[in-house]
Amino acid sequence: MNIFLARQPIFDHNLQVIAYELLFRDGVDNLFTAKDKHQATSYIMADSLLHFEVDKLTDGKKAFINTTREVLVDECVLLLPSQYYSVEVTESVPADPQVLAACRRLREHGYAVILDDFDFSPDRLPLLEVADMVKIDILHTPKERQRHYLQHYGGRGFTFLAEKVETQEDFAYARDFGYTFFQGYFFSKPMIVAKQDVPGIKFYYLRMLQEINRPDLDLGQLDDIIRRDVSLTFKLLKYINSPFFGLQSVVTSIQHAMVVLGEKELRKWACLIAMGRLGEDKPAELVMNTLIRARFCESLARLAGMPTRAQDLFLMGIFSNVHVIVGRPLEEILEAIPIAEEVKAALFGRHNRFREILELVLAYEKGNWPLLTELVILNHLPEEQIPVLYLQAVEWAGQSIRS
Repeated sequence: MNIFLARQPIFDHNLQVIAYELLFRDGVDNLFTAKDKHQATSYIMADSLLHFEVDKLTDGKKAFINTTREVLVDECVLLLPSQYYSVEVTESVPADPQVLAACRRLREHGYAVILDDFDFSPDRLPLLEVADMVKIDILHTPKERQRHYLQHYGGRGFTFLAEKVETQEDFAYARDFGYTFFQGYFFSKPMIVAKQDVPGIKFYYLRMLQEINRPDLDLGQLDDIIRRDVSLTFKLLKYINSPFFGLQSVVTSIQHAMVVLGEKELRKWACLIAMGRLGEDKPAELVMNTLIRARFCESLARLAGMPTRAQDLFLMGIFSNVHVIVGRPLEEILEAIPIAEEVKAALFGRHNRFREILELVLAYEKGNWPLLTELVILNHLPEEQIPVLYLQAVEWAGQSIRS
């Protein structure tokens, strides 16, 4: 069975990631039906523990996993180390004595118990006694009802998490309401700012992106750009002299470093550095998500029969978020950056092979398994390799951020 795992970040007030919810699917054929949920959770437990290094998947943060009544009562969760996992009790789990006792045992063993999509119906209120966190779907729960829940049930030993937070406006009002944690892709939605308000440093790094994406890379121009920023020189020399390259002698000049890296790796390094600097005032998860997306796109090149376009696919992933990071319309940014026309068309939503790859990556990223199924079949891709490439992209992005 092919194990598909994606992750969705959970933030605190400062937009720091405190955990990831694992989104699970068994393959591209079918979603689990209701009667298979016990099996689904058992698979995610076994496979995340035995086949995946969960600390790499979540970058050392907690992993939230959904559970069913059977899994709770049978104490399957105890197979997983409590330092890595927290347990979500789904909305379909009744508040019967066995479930309440199971939740108490989990807490005794160090697991946090989260009530997912909680509706505060009278028959489920006893679960609040064993909860560490309560999730409320703010997309489908009226604001007045949310306000009542937070005011009436606040201060009872558990925190509130707002889920389905889709926009920056959602985040702002949820924070003002008194939620402690937030889940959703609101951080990847653009907030366009006035041109004069964009810091000049961002245009400097946009220029760097422009330079490294010219068809004929001008090493002299790139050398000039790097020299103007002491930190860039330091980062390049530190990178090229790292144990990863295993060089016999120390590289001490920018030009020598560029020659050793080679054009392909130089473009990628410069792109990573530029994105990191552009995103310094944004949630760190936005840059991380962008790097995962870019690497995932690139890694699909061979499977999609596009091995010579890997670099273009990488750039497509990068530029799919650049307008969010910079705070400018995508059209305006791409006017000055010479990327392939097929990539531009895909970024603007026009249908081509590049767009299909981007939509596949976005579907996986969000755990939209039905759409993923459609796109995998449409592009004749080997399904068993897709989740492997995603997990490799997550690990690569984490290593890139740390280095």
